[in-house]
Amino acid sequence: MADPRHPRRFTEEFKRQIVQLYENGKPPVEIEREYGICHSTLHRWVRGIRNSGSTRAADNRTPEENEPVELRKRNRQLEMEVDVLKQAAPVFARK
Repeated sequence: MADPRHPRRFTEEFKRQIVQLYENGKPPVEIEREYGICHSTLHRWVRGIRNSGSTRAADNRTPEENEPVELRKRNRQLEMEVDVLKQAAPVFARK
């Protein structure tokens, strides 16, 4: 079983080769066993390639799914800006 603290990384090229094997009719069970890939991973890659031509999660999200991701990113950015301003405020208050 893979260590969740150190997930395996696969190149885009490798993912495409695995999907190609699947598309050419190789049974999913054989692919999963031979390459040590879990069932959900294989099917996520296949679905991604079929839908958008990419296995990257960001490329396969709908605009509705992207909105919370973008909002969280913007929120983190604003929190960092507030922290910087809080640290700078005493410096400017002394002048």
